[in-house]
Amino acid sequence: MKKILLFIGILIPWFLSSLLPIDYNYYKSINLPSFAPPSIFYIIAWTIIYIFISISIYQILNKYKIKDLPSSYKATLIVNYLFNQSFQLVFFILKNNFLGFISCLGTFISVLYLYSETKNLNEKSTKYLVPYILLSIFASILSLSIYLLNL
Repeated sequence: MKKILLFIGILIPWFLSSLLPIDYNYYKSINLPSFAPPSIFYIIAWTIIYIFISISIYQILNKYKIKDLPSSYKATLIVNYLFNQSFQLVFFILKNNFLGFISCLGTFISVLYLYSETKNLNEKSTKYLVPYILLSIFASILSLSIYLLNL
């Protein structure tokens, strides 16, 4: 039971930004590139990604106590989390396409660092971050395209 609660405790914070009110009409009203997926794609993809991130963190926490984790891992995880969570705020609430791109790019760059930090602690945990890297690349390209199409 303790392990299940730990996993849930790791998973829930990743969904906090989904509590923000999202203006889907804004997304529908802007110029989108031809490769922009439907809105349901994001709900499914990010749910899977958040589960994978949580599994990776859970495996690290099963191997190390929080106090024994390198500060570089903790800092990278926090920076990545903040970039990840900022997208909903800057894109859907502030309606700022440029900051949305910066948020996506920051998420992508910080997940590369997170992958490296995770690999130093538990190489098996890195496989759960690969889909996150791929989705972050896609999100960055999509976000840059949206920004450029709506200048």
